[in-house]
Amino acid sequence: MRFDVVTLFPELFAPFLTSGITRRAYESKQVDVQLTNPRDFAAGTYRRVDDRPFGGGPGMVMMAQPLAQSLSHIRSQRAEKAPVVLFSPIGRVLDHGLVQEFSSGTGAVLLCGRYEGLDQRFIDAHVDMQVSLGDFVLSGGEIAAMALLDAVARLQPGVLSDPESHHQDSFNPALDGLLDCPHYTRPESWDGVPVPAVLLSGHHVNIERWRREQRLALTLRHRPDLLALARAAGALSKRDERFLDGCS
Repeated sequence: MRFDVVTLFPELFAPFLTSGITRRAYESKQVDVQLTNPRDFAAGTYRRVDDRPFGGGPGMVMMAQPLAQSLSHIRSQRAEKAPVVLFSPIGRVLDHGLVQEFSSGTGAVLLCGRYEGLDQRFIDAHVDMQVSLGDFVLSGGEIAAMALLDAVARLQPGVLSDPESHHQDSFNPALDGLLDCPHYTRPESWDGVPVPAVLLSGHHVNIERWRREQRLALTLRHRPDLLALARAAGALSKRDERFLDGCS
């Protein structure tokens, strides 16, 4: 799959694309990331990409023409049509379900806005989808683009050292959508706190039961909305329900 990122700061992506375990996806081109700077398509000596908003007000607005020419260039380089995604507060919140949609597709064009935003005429003409990380504001869309790329990359075959790793992730609807359980490693006692005895027992049935109960308890305490979704999907067993009754 190919993701074209339209950004005024392509240099921000260099360490991201070459660090950590997900770099395998970018190096192998399983997730092919191409960067396009609208300033390369701006007119004039100063390659201006922004101007003052009509009607007055603070800040600047990204101009439509450099963005449109960037998009035209990208489309000339791609073999297939791709959705144009803008990171915006009004967009669909990025969740595991949306990440899975992208991870099974052919990619997208990711628009990283800056300043007060983009000229609405460009959005109306070219943007297919708007995506948000949540109810807060960033200086630009680059961090949001990296979050999406990272989440998609780790789902690709061969990227994670253990192919089962992402199946146990929090929010995975293929499992049950619950939060993950706590994890421990060496030493067996750290700062006077021991690892739970069941994890040292070697009794795999008891270990799995403990992990399941921890996932249920954590989800009940921190994200009861996810628990309600799991119930509605029939993902909870009678044993699960008995355990949850005892937590009340």
